[in-house]
Amino acid sequence: MKRINIGILGLGIVGSAVASVLQKNAGAISERVGVQIKVKKGCDIRKVKPPCPVTRNPYDIINDPDISIVVEAIGGINPAKKYVLAALGAGKHVVTSNKELIAQHMEEILSAAEKNRVSILFEGAVGGGIPILAALRDNLSANRITEAYGIVNGTTNYILSKMTEEGVEFSEALKKAKEKGFAEADPKLDVEGYDASYKAAILASVAFGSKVKWAQVYREGIEKISAEDILYAGEVGYAIKLLAIAKMINGELEVRVHPTLVPKLHPLANVSENFNAIYVKGFPIGELMFYGPGAGGNPTASAIISDIISIANDKCQRTNVKLKSYQLKKIETIESRYYIRLQAPDRHGVLAGISKAFADKKVSIAAVVQKETIGNTATIVILIHKVAEENLKAALRVIQKLPVVRRISNVVRIL
Repeated sequence: MKRINIGILGLGIVGSAVASVLQKNAGAISERVGVQIKVKKGCDIRKVKPPCPVTRNPYDIINDPDISIVVEAIGGINPAKKYVLAALGAGKHVVTSNKELIAQHMEEILSAAEKNRVSILFEGAVGGGIPILAALRDNLSANRITEAYGIVNGTTNYILSKMTEEGVEFSEALKKAKEKGFAEADPKLDVEGYDASYKAAILASVAFGSKVKWAQVYREGIEKISAEDILYAGEVGYAIKLLAIAKMINGELEVRVHPTLVPKLHPLANVSENFNAIYVKGFPIGELMFYGPGAGGNPTASAIISDIISIANDKCQRTNVKLKSYQLKKIETIESRYYIRLQAPDRHGVLAGISKAFADKKVSIAAVVQKETIGNTATIVILIHKVAEENLKAALRVIQKLPVVRRISNVVRIL
């Protein structure tokens, strides 16, 4: 039976889970795939006790001639990038779940892998245990994919779920997420959309074989979503989710991350807690949804080990394909529908002034709902038909200056 030795750089939650799963499931894996996978060595500068020998020097793994696959589980850019490039340069295949590294340096890393005739796989970088990248790359290779979008950050989905279920504000839901261990002490990368934007860039690259500069991915977080927005969106038939969206329309690529009103009948609307789900459209397959745990040691280990098996069985020849260049569409030119919440005095003529400002900028109103009045101030919820963002922003600049408008509280796109 074929035997593969691997080394693991980083023995934190993910790296230790990979070593543990490979030990516990060794018999099942070898029986199912015909390959024995052994962790010859792990590397960490901390004192750890994983089920494998440990070194504090990463080059003990990178330069070991008996190790053919290196798992990078350090995270971040530095020093992970240096070690990944060194491993590729040493003729090792590399498996990683490092979304930040892959999103920001994919082209350079793929080029290094191709130059050294080895492969790099990163299934665990998007969707945790959900096998979305392999499905797009391999199982759906006969399809022309047009859209891939969904919930790719468990922390924000947990927060929005709690806000929806319990009617609490963002700060209270975030506190619950920290208590559960779903949010870091500093949750910026999650709640401000950075984590989801890394994954959106990778998702678009794999779905469309495209070069995506992460810095050009439009990003909004969920900090401005209030309990009022959750409530009012629900009353008109929507749930609010943070979506990573990748679309290819007429040869133009859209990649963006932002809160979105999702119709309650859409499968994504019912994805709760810290789960992830990714919706894919293509021809001839139609529509698919991939759902499952989006983070954590064991789910990510599952994805990493599937990559290891693919390399061990020589099933990854296509992973180093050259990416094509597409023009990334600017957010101002993208057409969407919108939800707008604003405050205005409860008197005659308010809606007339707002309607005229929208009409002057060719923005069409789909529905208007006036909510409760507090004092003499009314909350007005407006739904907008599909329009280019630049037109909407032009109208909102006019509306913000109207004497009949006290405040534009929030603007959220509608799926």
